[in-house]
Amino acid sequence: MAGKSDFTVPFIISAGIHVGVIVILAMGVDFSEKPKVVPQASAPAVQAVVVEQKRVNAQVEKLKAEKLAAERKEKARQEELNRKAREARQAREREQARIKKLEQERKQKELETQNAAKAAKAAKLKEQQEKEKAAKAEAQRKKKEAERKAAEEAAAKAEAKRKAEEAAAKKAAEERKRKAEAEAKRKAEEAARREQERMMQEALAAEQAALSQTRNKQVMSEVQRYTSMIRATIQRHLVVDESMRGKSCRVFIRLAKDGFVTGNEIVSGDPVVCRATKAAINKAGRLPVSPEADVYNKLKEINLTVQPEFN
Repeated sequence: MAGKSDFTVPFIISAGIHVGVIVILAMGVDFSEKPKVVPQASAPAVQAVVVEQKRVNAQVEKLKAEKLAAERKEKARQEELNRKAREARQAREREQARIKKLEQERKQKELETQNAAKAAKAAKLKEQQEKEKAAKAEAQRKKKEAERKAAEEAAAKAEAKRKAEEAAAKKAAEERKRKAEAEAKRKAEEAARREQERMMQEALAAEQAALSQTRNKQVMSEVQRYTSMIRATIQRHLVVDESMRGKSCRVFIRLAKDGFVTGNEIVSGDPVVCRATKAAINKAGRLPVSPEADVYNKLKEINLTVQPEFN
């Protein structure tokens, strides 16, 4: 029973250590440090632990080797991936360069095509211009030929016309002589008629001048009459005193058609008389005006001298 117990305890210890090592390896614990001293056990147990420890160490070394191999493999895989990425980038750059080159070649071909089209168009235009020039030259030749023939025909017609004109000139001279005689007679009659009209117009103008002069006299007489009436109206409203004796005021008056005073301004004169005159005009409000337009036009704006009157 004791022998079985001696065997079981080391086995359990070994198994526990083995499991613990595996767990610690899984957690990344470094076993480079010296193992801690475990409590002393019996000789068989210690021997079993030593054996198991060797196995554990061997297992640890194996796991470490496998981990290192895995790390190397991962590094190699990463390097391979980087290489492939680099090659892919280089391939993409080569493809982009190829596409760019193709685009440049396409543009160059397109430019060459355009230049060729322009050259063809220019050649066609030049050919068309040459044809037009040749056609124009031919048309000019035909025109000159036609002009030459026309000139010959015109010369023949001119000769015939000259002869006809000589005959017509002789006839026309005779006709002119006859017309000149008739014209002279008509001019004499026209001159007599104009002289008669001139005399009538002069008589009419003299009559109109006489009427106008008579009317002007009538207008001026009316203007003087209404001017006196205006001055009399102002005198009626003028408040005088002895200080105004022998003094006067010249005033500008503007009148509406109904005689309403629309404005009055002092031009010159004694200040006292001028103040009294302005007050008299404002007090009157409306001054006499003629209903006749030509008389009113001479009175609508007047300069009037007012001198106080003493009875």
